[in-house]
Formats: sequence, C-alpha cells, structure tokens
Amino acid sequence: MVYPYIPHTDEDRKHMLKAIGVDSLDQLFEVLGEDLLLADSVPISHGRTENEVQRMIDSIAGRNMQGIPFLGCGWYDHIIPSTVEALSSLPSFVTAYTPYQAEMSQGLLQAIYEFQSMICEITGLDVANASLYDGANAASEAANLMVGAKRKSTTVLVSETVHPFILQVLETWAKGTERTLRLVPEKEGVADLLGISELLDEHCAGLIVQSPNRYGLLEDYSGLAEQLHAEHCLLAIYSDPLSLAIQKSQAEWGADIAIGDTQSLGLPLAFGGPGCGYMAVTQDLLRKLPGRIVGATVDGEGRKGFTLTLQAREQHIKRERATSNVCSNQALAALMTTIHLSSLGWDGMVEAASQSYTKAHYLAYHLAQLPGMTLIWDKPFWCEFPLVFSDAKKMRKFMQELRNEGIFAGVRLAALTRQVKDELVLLVAVTEKRSREELELYLAAARRVMK
Repeated sequence: MVYPYIPHTDEDRKHMLKAIGVDSLDQLFEVLGEDLLLADSVPISHGRTENEVQRMIDSIAGRNMQGIPFLGCGWYDHIIPSTVEALSSLPSFVTAYTPYQAEMSQGLLQAIYEFQSMICEITGLDVANASLYDGANAASEAANLMVGAKRKSTTVLVSETVHPFILQVLETWAKGTERTLRLVPEKEGVADLLGISELLDEHCAGLIVQSPNRYGLLEDYSGLAEQLHAEHCLLAIYSDPLSLAIQKSQAEWGADIAIGDTQSLGLPLAFGGPGCGYMAVTQDLLRKLPGRIVGATVDGEGRKGFTLTLQAREQHIKRERATSNVCSNQALAALMTTIHLSSLGWDGMVEAASQSYTKAHYLAYHLAQLPGMTLIWDKPFWCEFPLVFSDAKKMRKFMQELRNEGIFAGVRLAALTRQVKDELVLLVAVTEKRSREELELYLAAARRVMK
C-alpha cells in the first residue's frame, strides 16, 4: 500500500533490498544491536481523516489570544501588501531550495539578486549577500568577519544597547574560542561612546552597535567610524531596514558593515519567525562576506542570466579557508522582502516609516501625561519607546487591564534581559498599521487604569 509520505510499495522495497544485498529490513538493521532497536512497534494512534486533522488544528489555534498588538522589541506588525503572499506562495518558489544549479533556478536567482540590490540601496553600502538566517545570525557573522579581517585580533566590542537576543547569540559565538566579547556600557539609554578610544588596541577587531536600539532609541554615531578606522578597527551598525527610509543609513555613518533583519519588510509576526537577516559591506570586505552572492551575467548567446558567485564557504572551498559555515540563505523570506519592497517602492517605505514615527510620538506624548508612567529618557526615537512605571504593581495591572480589552500593551523588557534595572520598563511599539481608533482605544484604556 502506498502512503502519502511513504511512497514505496512492498515490491519497491524488495527491489531495493536485493540491490544492496540483504534479504529483509530486519537484516538491514541488525548491525545496530538489540539495545538500539525497539522491541515493539512505535506506539502511535490510528490515522485521522483530513477533516479530523483540520478540526484538531483549528481547536489548537483557537486557544491563541488575539488582540491589537503594540508589541515590538525586534518583531513588528506592519502592513503587508497582498501581493507578497500571493506571489511568494507560488509552488515554484515555495518548493525551491537554495539554488545551486543556475540553469534550473533563474527566477529565484533573479529574486535574490534584486534582494541584494535593494539592501545595497537601503544601506548605502557596496555589496550584500543572499541573506542570512535572522538579524542575530547576521550580527554573529559580522563579528566573525571583523576578526577575520584584522590579523591577530581576538576582541569584538558590543554595545550594551543591542537587542538581548543578539547579545546572547554573540556570547554563544565567542564561547569556547579564543575570541572575546567586550561590552560598551550604556548611559541614559544609549551606548556610552566617550571612552571608546581607550578600548581600541591591536587585539580589537571592531565594534557592533544598534540604532534604533533595544529601547527603540536612535543613537548618534558622529565621528565614531573615524575613531575606529584610525586603529584599523571596523564598525558594524544593526538597524531596522524600514527605519533607514527616514534616518541615516549605515553608509552615512561611515560603517563598514550593515546588518539587521528584514522582518519589518514583508514578513508577518508568525509567532516570532522566521526572520531574514541582511548583511552588506564595503567593497574592500567583499571577499570576506559570508554565505553566497548572486551575480548577473550573460550566457553564450548574449542573454542576461543569473548565477551564484563568490561562494566562500566550506562546501565549495577548503574548510580552513571558508569565511563562514552558514549553510543556507532565507531564500523564501528574502523573496517576500523583495516583493514587499517592489510593491511599496521608495516613496512607500518613506510613508510607512514616517507614519510609524508620527503615530508612536502621538501615543508617547499622551501617555507621558498620565500619572504613574513616564518617558525616562529625553532621547529621539522612531516607532518604539520605553514607558517606565512608578512601581511593578501598576505595570502588571496596566498590562492585564489592556489585555482584557483586547490590547497587547507592549513588551516587558525584563522578560528578555532578566535584569533588575529593566523591571519597570515597558517597550511600546506603534507602526503605520495602527489606526487612529486603535491609538485612542489604547489611550482611553490607559486613562481608566492609571487615573
């Protein structure tokens, strides 16, 4: 009998067993030893019909709480044009793995080429790769690139204001190696860069910073690149790519490496994944860029085509010469970002970023007028801001009361950092998707709770 995901018939199995010189499946696996084999059959329940499975899945999904999200801290609810799902769900894209054979994958290769080109345009840097797993992965690859670019370097500086998850991934990257992470302390919600020159020595490879940072605040990096370059160190800036429509790009700050996650450009919340890491570098770092790069070329008859190039990983070159062990790219997620950007255009990006800025500032201003909460730092921000409560009890009551009214009020920063200093900080994010009615609903509920 043929099952949907076990396509071999009894005759097929007999043929395959004969080809490898064994008489039965039991004989095939007897070399494993009795202690590794199951004595009885696998205890699974009987099969279910398609309708039964659908009802079961719907029942599980029905337990999810739904509401109006003012959640952020790295994952944001933006408007996604219907073209993104319609085109990216085409079977030719959904079923395609990372394209190795250019002659078989021209459509996907072209999409990745356009993704790279758009990332270069947004960040202002010279070359981008074919995407990475997520933003945290991009940060670890940036750290790896820094160490590889400067001989005898072992230390990477990281701002304390980067997202907690990025910091955790970087700590894992350095663990058990000769590499060292050194934190640049924060001061009033941003990286304290005044003493950065004292940290730059022959062992320092570079610095990783983030803007908007973990609090949603925009940081000022004036003169920072010059300080680092004077000591042969590199600068990597992590940014939400949508924010770059209205704030300085990494290239304008003089950065060597631009990193981040394109979740805000066409990827839904989806309970936290997948993301799509981006990475762009200057021309000088081209051959140290991890992963793959898709290039445009012409075939023997002069027709335009696309192919993978500069695949500097262990699958293609000697292991010891590989720039990274990243084994894939987020091809489908990168495609969704490409379709999203093609649908919006640059003017659409500016509009989405500007609306997010305006609506976030409107909500922040009115919340700051209420007793028991404040905006602790007078610092510029984009679409997210830190709301600080006078005590933990009020904060818990605020979040619960708003949840009862179908509003997810924000993200408790301490839930991510596990730090006492963040216990009273609620990160509130507002995107262009939030309507005036939703903002007023949030404010009305906040006024009732905090009166």
